[in-house]
Formats: sequence, structure tokens, C-alpha cells
Amino acid sequence: MRKRRQALAVGGAAVVVLALVVGLIVWVSRSSSQPSAAAPSAAASASPSAAESAAAFPPVPTGADPALSKKPAVTAGTGTVSKLRTTTLIKGTGAAVQSGQTVNVNYVGVNYADGKEFDSSWSRSEAFSFQVGAGSVIKGWDQGLIGVKVGSRVRLDIPADLAYGEKPSGGQPAGTLRFVVDVLSAS
Repeated sequence: MRKRRQALAVGGAAVVVLALVVGLIVWVSRSSSQPSAAAPSAAASASPSAAESAAAFPPVPTGADPALSKKPAVTAGTGTVSKLRTTTLIKGTGAAVQSGQTVNVNYVGVNYADGKEFDSSWSRSEAFSFQVGAGSVIKGWDQGLIGVKVGSRVRLDIPADLAYGEKPSGGQPAGTLRFVVDVLSAS
């Protein structure tokens, strides 16, 4: 009796393994022979939250310039930056940012001298939030974003003393920096 049960258990396991192998072969052959049919089924099987997350980045304000939905090209600067310069690239129509508000932004940061990108919210597909004027970011951001309207894209040319300094520790970029910042919300 015991040997019979063992034989049935082994036989049942073999049938399950065989069914899995056959199913895998059928699935692979269908997906490779019908690539156009595979894409819609993959999209249909994606969870709604994943689809919503992809559609939600970047969270562009209603009525804002559609250019805010694309990562800006940021190049090196020319000349010397001795004080903070805020240049409006796209003028938003929302309320002006005030000290103490929490803002949600997208940004690209480059070294001013050579234009080499060192950080970007776009590369993470996630906007960045912080409280303006609270000292949680470099001084150039705390000062340069005050008065900028929601829905704006601005370029901040930030001297080293308002950024990380000439010889920062912890891997931060040294010297004068350039950021292009999209202000998505403020509250």
C-alpha cells in the first residue's frame, strides 16, 4: 500500500512538471510568433496603479504649457556667476511661490562650466518636494524659487556660495551650478 502511494505521488508530480513544461513551450512559441498580439496583452495585464503611475509623471498643472511634460535640455553657461540669477523660460499662470510653502518640482542639475548633468528628478521619474526657505535644499533654490509662479520653468544659475561650495564633501558637485526647475505645485 505504501509503495503504491509513493508511486502515485511521484507519477502525479511528473504530470504536473510535464504540464508546466508544455505550457511554457506553448507560451514562448505564441509570444515569439505573434509579437504584435503580445504587447496588448502585456499592457492589459499591467496593474492599474502601474499604468496610473506612468501616466502621472510628470504631474503637470492643469492649463500649464505642455513643454513641462518633457525633460528640458540644459547646457553649460558662459561667463562668471557672482550672484544668483533666475531666468524664466516658461511663465506659469499659477500663484507665486512663497517662503514656507511646500513645492513640488521637476529639475535637471548640471555643472555650469561644462554642462555635465549630475542630478535630475526626470531620471527617477519622480518629482521632488520640499519646503521653500526651510534650509532643506541649497540656498540658491530657497532664494531663487520665491516669487516663481506655479506652472513655470526657470533656470537658476547659482554661484558656489549658494550651492555646495568650491570643495564640498559627500560627493556633491563643486562650483557654480545650473538648474532648470519646473514648478508643478505650491501649498
